[in-house]
Amino acid sequence: MFYYSLIKIKFSMLRIKIKNLLLAGSVLLFLTSCVKNFPLDKDLTKKSYSLVNQNGKKVTFPSVINGKTTVIGFIYTHCPDICPMTTHNIYLTQQQLEKDGIQNINYVLLSFDPDRDKPEVLEKFAKLMELNLNSWKLLTGDKSIVTNLLRRFEVRAIPTDSSYSEDGELSYSMMHTDRIALIDKESKLRKYYPGSKLKIPELVNDIKKLGD
Repeated sequence: MFYYSLIKIKFSMLRIKIKNLLLAGSVLLFLTSCVKNFPLDKDLTKKSYSLVNQNGKKVTFPSVINGKTTVIGFIYTHCPDICPMTTHNIYLTQQQLEKDGIQNINYVLLSFDPDRDKPEVLEKFAKLMELNLNSWKLLTGDKSIVTNLLRRFEVRAIPTDSSYSEDGELSYSMMHTDRIALIDKESKLRKYYPGSKLKIPELVNDIKKLGD
């Protein structure tokens, strides 16, 4: 009788172990599938970058995004086409998310033309594009620092068609990567999108997958 009781106890313990293993496997599978939904998983916290925002206040990236899901676009304010379209697409994304009750998101624009895009220029650009600066951050900074940060996002920007005005002011256009990036709450880069040709529902759905 004792022998059969011992076998029963061992069998019950084995069932519990198997159940726990299956549960752990299910959790791992769920976490793995979540990761596979996004093509990137780059930790951005390994380096920090000293920048300034549109108010001229010194900030540090990535701490400036405050552990929130972040949408970041790469622009320069003298851009005649792609950059305004990129900015407007992020704006429309914000509108849709807020309509869906999601508000706790960072919206960031990083200028790759720091020589011209000083804080006051970024502030004027924000007003022109009707951006709510309670949720938007426009960033610039020392050219070498900005260039290094852009490399983290694989963004390239090259001045072209330079000329000087009659008063000696340098004018130029820029060839650049057309890009928006999605960053999760842990400051991990998760996905890239074409800025000017963004499929807004795709970005909205991806943000919902990450959680607001």
